[in-house]
Amino acid sequence: MLKVKQFVFNPFGECTYVVSDEDSREAIVVDPGMADAAETDRFDRYIEDNKLRITGVVNTHMHLDHCFGANHVKDKYGVPVRAHIADAFLGDTLAEQAMRFGMRSVGDNVVIDTPLSDGDHIVIGADSLEVIHTPGHSPGGICLYSPTGKFLLAGDTLFKGSVGRTDLPGGDARTLVGSVRDKLLKLPADTLVLSGHGPSTTIGHEKATNPFI
Repeated sequence: MLKVKQFVFNPFGECTYVVSDEDSREAIVVDPGMADAAETDRFDRYIEDNKLRITGVVNTHMHLDHCFGANHVKDKYGVPVRAHIADAFLGDTLAEQAMRFGMRSVGDNVVIDTPLSDGDHIVIGADSLEVIHTPGHSPGGICLYSPTGKFLLAGDTLFKGSVGRTDLPGGDARTLVGSVRDKLLKLPADTLVLSGHGPSTTIGHEKATNPFI
């Protein structure tokens, strides 16, 4: 069975997730956003206390608030960064992204080691997550779906009562709404949606009430 641990990190209130298999203790880190030593220590303590073996970083997209801790996890645990290759340009321009938000430095750029594509499966112990390409918030935006766990890690594609912003480089509102309608709303209504910011929701609730879709 997959277990999902949520952290809220950095000034953007970004949600970082650790998804682990309770039997094998294998785990992936989704959107590591640790921005300072205290947040990094809190993350590392969780990994150590639960005796998890991290097998990879997965970024739902490569905006800076979701990338702050990617190189720490990659270097400390010796694992690759996986994301959709269409977002590689964002990982290469973290300094420029930081400047837009009045930030001086965000550390080194983040390189995608293993490109992900729509329909790929990320294995975690005896289970896996399905990659769903959902461009719009960014060209390479993806969501991660667990049919067995009935949850969706939605990144910044879908929020409770909202969708991701589309005014950043590579964003496109029509594409984003199409991604949500054509791919996410087809999932079972009771699917738990765990977003990159803010509270959780369900596919059914968003289908019935979200004014953007």
